[in-house]
Amino acid sequence: MMRRRTTLLTGCTALVLALGATACGGDPVSAGGGDKALDGQTVTVAGVWTGTEQKNFQKVLDAFSEKTGAKTTFVSTGDNVSTVVGSKIEGGNAPDVVMVPQVGVLKQFAQKGWLKPLSATAQKSVDANFAPVWKNYGSVDDTLYGLYFKAAHKSTVWYSPDALAQAGVEPPTSYEDLLKAGRTVSDSGLAAFSVAGQDGWTLTDWFENVYLSQAGPEKYDALATHQLKWTDASVVKALTTLGELFKDKQLIAGGQKGALNTDFPGSVEKVFGPKPEAGMVYEGDFVAGVAKDQFGRKIGEDANFFPFPAVGGGKPPVVSGGDAAVVLKDGKSQKAGMALLEYLATPEAAAVWAEAGGFLSPNKNVDLASYGDDVTRETAKSLVAAGDSVRFDMSDQAPAAFGGTKGAGEWKLLQDFLRDPSDPKGTAAKLEAAAAKAYEGQG
Repeated sequence: MMRRRTTLLTGCTALVLALGATACGGDPVSAGGGDKALDGQTVTVAGVWTGTEQKNFQKVLDAFSEKTGAKTTFVSTGDNVSTVVGSKIEGGNAPDVVMVPQVGVLKQFAQKGWLKPLSATAQKSVDANFAPVWKNYGSVDDTLYGLYFKAAHKSTVWYSPDALAQAGVEPPTSYEDLLKAGRTVSDSGLAAFSVAGQDGWTLTDWFENVYLSQAGPEKYDALATHQLKWTDASVVKALTTLGELFKDKQLIAGGQKGALNTDFPGSVEKVFGPKPEAGMVYEGDFVAGVAKDQFGRKIGEDANFFPFPAVGGGKPPVVSGGDAAVVLKDGKSQKAGMALLEYLATPEAAAVWAEAGGFLSPNKNVDLASYGDDVTRETAKSLVAAGDSVRFDMSDQAPAAFGGTKGAGEWKLLQDFLRDPSDPKGTAAKLEAAAAKAYEGQG
């Protein structure tokens, strides 16, 4: 459903987010000037979103249509964005705009010559509304192609307050205590964790949080750019740590087999749906949107989060990500597509989804009051407080063949590891072989 939803340029190391607490000062750049200048034109947008996310993004597209007169069509690509978009370009049916969830894919698209640089208007809006680091994330070879519309805070563990209260446990602050609390929850009648093993991207997020906290940011940066091999002892150690959770059938709803048959929306349902099977689910801030919209949970009361806990004496990790809007050269409505990006760069556009929930904007001029609940505001503050210790989703920095393809590379190998976590060293060797091949193919 919602690929971690993330992005960044390979080699970027620090993420400094400035989500301002005040409304935008000045006059934001607006698409079409509100004069219905795009009447009769249709913008086709492709992205990974389905379900609640797609519905909420459609509200943004509808607001754009109201402002400009342009019609919009959204095409869900599933998680294989690069494959689907590539085939559409080859077939002469390229979308106008793509919401790219991986920086590796953005770089790949740019290197293939598929992207149009952002207009001067869009660039002006990026300069006015975004911290400079986001411009770097959207640029390839010093040319700005991507506008970061949606960010994710991927170091949040969501839980049912009732489940934890019934078990008599408090939100843990260390990984050791997380497993201990999980076993106590399990003893009270519910499985501890719902794991979305059917979606390989969720497993990369588990690994990245453990690795960033346990190995530290410098090694994280080196592994993210493949300057450090996956056979490094730090990787084996992180897999061993993660394996403690994966191999414990008491901790995972349905055991390993159940996890491998559970997709991301299903993992949220197992905690916040009508028939709870688990007390906790790890994933990003976007869990809140699913819990609220699909299962009627009140965020802060029926659903809450605690920060992913520190591992092995390290610091609590903060992993982030985001989706970048890009305009394709082969799209039939490039002018309207660029106008959409100009609109998405405004605080006004971000506020539409912020009010709907399950969303964080990297736009520093979005009023935090736009977010519909205190928990989301706290998530945004947590992201900001991490400062330059934040690291961007590692698998999204990798070539798509390794870090962003269903049934292949890191996604598949971590699914295999979930199925049988008995050989961390062997898994590390397979990860290295897949990574080496993908990075070599990237040139």
